[in-house]
Amino acid sequence: MSSSTTAPAQSPIADAAPLSLCAREPLVPADRLVAEMVPPPRFDSVRFETYIPDPNQPSQTEAVRVLSDFAAGLGGAHASGSGKRRWFAKKPAAPTGPRGVYLDGGYGVGKTHLLASFWHATPAAPERKAFGTFVELTNLVGALGFQQTVRTLGEHRLLCIDEFELDDPGDTVLVSTLLGKLVDAGVALAATSNTLPGKLGEGRFASADFLREIQGLSAHFRPLRIDGEDYRHRGLPEAPAPFSDEQVTKAAYATQGASLDDFPHLLDHLARVHPSRYGALTDDLKAVCLTDVQPVPDQSTALRLVVLADRLYDREIPVLASGLPFDQLFSDEMLNGGYRKKYFRAISRLTALARDAKGLVGA
Repeated sequence: MSSSTTAPAQSPIADAAPLSLCAREPLVPADRLVAEMVPPPRFDSVRFETYIPDPNQPSQTEAVRVLSDFAAGLGGAHASGSGKRRWFAKKPAAPTGPRGVYLDGGYGVGKTHLLASFWHATPAAPERKAFGTFVELTNLVGALGFQQTVRTLGEHRLLCIDEFELDDPGDTVLVSTLLGKLVDAGVALAATSNTLPGKLGEGRFASADFLREIQGLSAHFRPLRIDGEDYRHRGLPEAPAPFSDEQVTKAAYATQGASLDDFPHLLDHLARVHPSRYGALTDDLKAVCLTDVQPVPDQSTALRLVVLADRLYDREIPVLASGLPFDQLFSDEMLNGGYRKKYFRAISRLTALARDAKGLVGA
């Protein structure tokens, strides 16, 4: 009786075409940018209890203790003494010590895990806590305007900034001024980076300008060093070699919710989409399949790819690719330049996602 609805067997490639990132140009309203300032899905369930310190790295255990105590100390009313402070009310008294903590450490030592755990542990409603990357924070200012961003975040108890990096003097001044006003409003701060606050500007353009701005900004933070090796490489197999174009294409057609794009075309498309919309670019994707991965041609393109890699990693979206392995994306000049930390982070994260994607290719 059901035989009339049974179609002849078809190859996976004949079923349905995969999605394409290059076909997407999402529009993201400003209120979504604010609402999405929470730990990414990868860190939804992390807590201090789920962070496993390396017994050979006592600084990791110390970081958990300091952050736990700091979070507990943020309980109770807002710094103004009421649950919701009137914007034009008298400013709260200036803090007697640093109003923030700064997690400094290398790649993959668990800084984002600890930062997200701190966000979860702080006793405040989710809408009174904000969590985002440095790039997402600057994008929020671009969407809302500076004064509205101060008013919006000034009602928060906590702002967590992941991957705090200053890439141009304009962003340095912008964020320095913003954080100063938020501290005055009683907002606690927490941030991660791969470099101590006083070292952020070294090796980058206009180094003197960077250091001058950062010296004032670093006074808001208590630096907390976290030593250790990249956990993504501890006891894990080597990154898988790239697959063939045919394998990647077949996997894309066989995987519901996968996208399939030619890598050079995707890089061109990223130039037409603002980085604040890269998260929306990946909405509902289950996997990203890329063919013909090649070295990134220039620094502007490389920095856009870094943002996309961060959004894919945050959302735990596997990346299956053909062409060159991800550790050959960036030139030696890039890897030795001022943005090297971003590029090494992107390589580490894309490598982890490539491992996650191995199961998409059938035996």
